[in-house]
Amino acid sequence: MTHIPLSLYIHIPWCIRKCPYCDFNSHTAPSGLPEKQYVQALLTNLANELPHIWGRKLESIFIGGGTPSLFSAESIDELLCGIRALLPFRPNIEVTLEANPGTFEQEKFKGFREAGINRLSVGIQSFNAEHLQVLGRVHNNTEALRAADIARSAGFDNFNLDLMFGLPKQTQEQALQDLQQAIDLNPTHLSWYQLTLEPNTLFYKQPPPMPDDDLVAEMQFAGQHLINLSCYTQYEVSAYARPGFECRHNRNYWEFGDYVAIGAGAHGKITNPAQGSITRYHNHRQPAEYMQQASIGAARSGEQIITPADLSFEFMLNALRLRDGFPMTLLTERTGLAFHHLKAGLDQALQRGLLDVEEGHIRPTAIGWQFLNEVIQLFLED
Repeated sequence: MTHIPLSLYIHIPWCIRKCPYCDFNSHTAPSGLPEKQYVQALLTNLANELPHIWGRKLESIFIGGGTPSLFSAESIDELLCGIRALLPFRPNIEVTLEANPGTFEQEKFKGFREAGINRLSVGIQSFNAEHLQVLGRVHNNTEALRAADIARSAGFDNFNLDLMFGLPKQTQEQALQDLQQAIDLNPTHLSWYQLTLEPNTLFYKQPPPMPDDDLVAEMQFAGQHLINLSCYTQYEVSAYARPGFECRHNRNYWEFGDYVAIGAGAHGKITNPAQGSITRYHNHRQPAEYMQQASIGAARSGEQIITPADLSFEFMLNALRLRDGFPMTLLTERTGLAFHHLKAGLDQALQRGLLDVEEGHIRPTAIGWQFLNEVIQLFLED
């Protein structure tokens, strides 16, 4: 295996309140957040992961949640300083912080910028007041509209706006109004994806009135057309960027790079070239238990080595999310597998016109992109 990029994912699990559609590992914040204790647990967690990643440099850092912007700028500064002391950074490293408009204070965000955060991902979800209320968001539409201005004035020239469609009782016109509003705010990156009802959420147990599948498909088609008329290019299933502003951290996931993960419930993937193996692992989910276990070097609650039989499927599950596909050499570079592991699935996909192979590059066709789940299933070994 050749050089495999390494990213760092950091999970901060607290929110002001849990949204009814959210299936992430998030918890309602206590009145006094244990910021210092948690930052120390994160750094101890990372120190204990170092033997698995000796000699490697970080390409990107993503601080997700929960709502990481609930933490103070001082805590984020302490965290990033601690990470820098443990691991070397690549020049021009991308450092993203997730934030919600309800937590935006200009001075605080200037502090985040000064601490070393150079990219924000802002969870807007909708600009419609009624939809925000149904989704249980803590911000209102005015705060959603102001978020982009605050981000810019705090010194961020690279930020993502996160937006959903297919919301309860949403019309196509409302979905397109949301999308046009996001485009007008001129972020460098847009995430635009369908709301789905996930198990273990309030919406799953008590489903709200959702638009039917045909209407959602029409929203997606019309929205895609609107984005195509703008300065954004789709590079992944639900990700759109201005030229040069693709999310490098997320792209590393899709290209089957490595990521060390710290924080409650965080999931990581690390390659061991000497053993020719790839390990996935996850940490304890409950914040109190995580902090306790991390402090004694036992943050991981489970791990598994990905079997060769699963590797090719997992690789394709990720790589086919990229609109422009991937070079055929990437499979061997990132998994150590020979290309013949893909041959049966690839032959079927080519015969059915779902994938193209040109000059050593595989990419979904227009039809394949439309039926991506079916394409991926072709690579699932019996």
